[in-house]
Amino acid sequence: MAAYAALLSLKHNIEQIQLHPRPPISLHQKQVHSLTDNLNFLQEFLEVYSCGGGSSSREAVDVLESRIADAAHAAEDIIETRIVDQIHGEKMSSYELYQELEKVIQDMGLIKNELMGDKEKNIGIIEDHLHINSPTLGGSSSSPSTRRDAVVGLDELLNEVMDKLTGEPSTRLIIPIVGMGGIGKTTLAINAYVKLMKHFDIRAWVTISQNYNVREILVEILLCINKAVSRETLSGKSEGELGVRVHQSLWGRRYLIVMDDIWSVEVWDKVNLFFPDNGERSRRMITTRLSNVASIGSGGVVMDFLNEDKSWDLLCRYVFEEEEDCPPELEEIGKKIAKNCKGLPLSIVVIGGHLAKSKCTREHWEYISENTNTIVNLEDNERCFKVLQLSYNHLPVHLKPYFLYMGVFPEDEKIRVSWLVKLWVSEGFVKPIKGKSSELVSREYLEELCDRNLILVHKRGSNGNIKFCNIHDLLRELCLREAEREKFIYVRRPHELTIPQGINTQRRIGIHQSMSEKDYHLDPVLRTLQYVPLVSSLICNFEERLPLLDFRLLRVLKADDKKSYFDNNGHYEYPVEVVFRLVNLRFIAIRSDWPKNSGFPSSVNLLWDLQTLIVNGTWGVVAPCEIWNMTQLKHVHFFQLKLPDPPIGGKEDEFVLGNLQTLTDIRNFKCGEEVVKRIPNINKLQISYFEEPQGFFSYCLDNLGHLHKLESLRFILYPRNKPSMNDLMQNFILPNSLKKLTLMGTKLKWEDMNTKIGLLPNLQVLKLSADAFVGTEWETVEGQFCNLRYLLINMCGELEWWTTDSSHFPRLEHLDLRYLHKLKEIPSCIGEISTLQSIQLIWCSDEAVSSAKEILKEQEEFGNVGLRLVEQG
Repeated sequence: MAAYAALLSLKHNIEQIQLHPRPPISLHQKQVHSLTDNLNFLQEFLEVYSCGGGSSSREAVDVLESRIADAAHAAEDIIETRIVDQIHGEKMSSYELYQELEKVIQDMGLIKNELMGDKEKNIGIIEDHLHINSPTLGGSSSSPSTRRDAVVGLDELLNEVMDKLTGEPSTRLIIPIVGMGGIGKTTLAINAYVKLMKHFDIRAWVTISQNYNVREILVEILLCINKAVSRETLSGKSEGELGVRVHQSLWGRRYLIVMDDIWSVEVWDKVNLFFPDNGERSRRMITTRLSNVASIGSGGVVMDFLNEDKSWDLLCRYVFEEEEDCPPELEEIGKKIAKNCKGLPLSIVVIGGHLAKSKCTREHWEYISENTNTIVNLEDNERCFKVLQLSYNHLPVHLKPYFLYMGVFPEDEKIRVSWLVKLWVSEGFVKPIKGKSSELVSREYLEELCDRNLILVHKRGSNGNIKFCNIHDLLRELCLREAEREKFIYVRRPHELTIPQGINTQRRIGIHQSMSEKDYHLDPVLRTLQYVPLVSSLICNFEERLPLLDFRLLRVLKADDKKSYFDNNGHYEYPVEVVFRLVNLRFIAIRSDWPKNSGFPSSVNLLWDLQTLIVNGTWGVVAPCEIWNMTQLKHVHFFQLKLPDPPIGGKEDEFVLGNLQTLTDIRNFKCGEEVVKRIPNINKLQISYFEEPQGFFSYCLDNLGHLHKLESLRFILYPRNKPSMNDLMQNFILPNSLKKLTLMGTKLKWEDMNTKIGLLPNLQVLKLSADAFVGTEWETVEGQFCNLRYLLINMCGELEWWTTDSSHFPRLEHLDLRYLHKLKEIPSCIGEISTLQSIQLIWCSDEAVSSAKEILKEQEEFGNVGLRLVEQG
């Protein structure tokens, strides 16, 4: 929610000023204490009494949250405006700053006093709100209904669930069905429940709400078990008495209990103790959106989206009797509508219901295909939207800003997680956790949102971490609706021509150019930006440069996320002199117009709180010496940036970039002792070396071993076949902290693997490319690569023989071999590695491919059906 994010952001701002070695302004300590006290109280209040959807009380809560957000924003505006004036030499007395902040402190104190002085009334509002319009506190009807076609597309899953319900073992089992809202969990469970009517002596179905009541759940179960029992006869029983009665009713009988839509492990623990394990092959089945809840069972079913064929089949069943009944002229556009639903059954059912009631004309169906999401969200009294909103309402308050922020990215975008985490941290709404970095906390929160099936994992990296994620269109629409209602983010819709009301108060703006808008005139967008003087985040995706107006409060400028370093389109290159005047920036991602081998201006030092600096479109830029003064820097990315030597002299802790975690891609990195001690916490480093007049000896690669926090290193040597290159690599020493290593062009000998790389205790990913190693034979030894999960050997063309043993790679999961034209075979013992999941060969020798197929065949004969072989060329 916007209020909670604003409180955390202000706390972060104050903390940054207090801890900065050279703060641009100073705050009166009395005011710091007052602000901190008010912020802590309001933050705790929102955490305890955070609320979801509702009716009239929703308005009261919105007013309260809006007042809190406005007060926090006002304080931030005063502080950050003062910082701009101070850095640019504009005069403002300390007394004026004090007076302006004092007014905001009084406003916050007033809110705090109101909440404390009239506590019962305010808490009552919140508590009433939590129960208004919520589902029944215990459960729903004891006879769930199903439709004739509800199981379309779920046949295989239905068979799997029924096998689990009726098969071995004889002990009671818990079978979880997990997936995002609207994906068909309840439909699947209902069909299994109905089909197995005669298999179980007793069946009970109960729907659990977010705000559950154990007593009501037990009552619903008893009503299902015994039709002669009435709710009135059970009304006087205590929770314990009801539980004993459930236990007695189920004892000695084969029973099936279905608990639909569970939101917490706690409710299961409280009810499950009344279900006896009587050896009658009884079963308990739960449906949930939360992966941590699903973990209470074993061998569960994870529901995925329908493919295009099944989506079309389901749509036809709702619009027509059979697929064959669809008029030929509507089939193509109908399949497009089904595809637009992105495999979500509830979305297909809702749009199918609309089409079944409307005219079957091509014109109308084309309109539906262009407005699918809008119609789905509005149709059937916003049924689909309400189902998905339950997931948002159930989020802890600290996760809500993270989820809402997902709406700022374009529809269907595969979001690079490393960028997403940097943005979240720069926004300032990360709730600190002692002993953990903001980046680690953000990644943990991302995993939690994925476990709640609100964010989708698109791809994991070779180290197992999420590399790309995305979000379903309807969930993105939920983000946008909630974010705009709370004034958290405004995202311009495609082809939106008018400026929305209240744009002048927006703090975060997203502007994206869809494929259909390539020739679209930018005037409406430019006019929009003229009305947002308070904007703190600007995230845009246009093939033209947006004007950077007097955005004094801008913290985030994300105008480029291309991976290409060379792009001939100069329309959206940004002049850095203009960018660097926006001194409150924490995150910069742009393409620039710097000429090759030129230096970028020393005014970068004005960016007092800059954390992320990403500049593409340039090559060989020279950083100014002032970069060593930028103590808040965490992530720097250029293409072959030339880093100057740090200034000589000064205090012991001066010119130390203690926050720096990422440095990519640095040209001819001089790893001298003075440099290494100034980047003590570097985590990711990418360096490239070219021949220099004085040779390679000056690069001091032995000092890499002193980077004790380094986990990821990419090391490239471009001058192949140079005699001095051997001198450089002889001093190549790596730290034990390394988890991921990529080498290109290093021309090490395979024997060097044993001394330089194999003994690294934490190494999980090893990528060798472009003659990283040379020689015809690689023989591994015992006791090395103890944690290696992923091995890539690419274009190491001399390799013919690989001698190894399965015990030499005890944890290897993925073997990736590319362009090894001379390799005679893959050792058969590779297949004996118990953790191995895949072998990939791209343009390798026929002998290597044949040996890989033999390994696969042998493992299948041994019953190892999990090993995959991928080949190309």
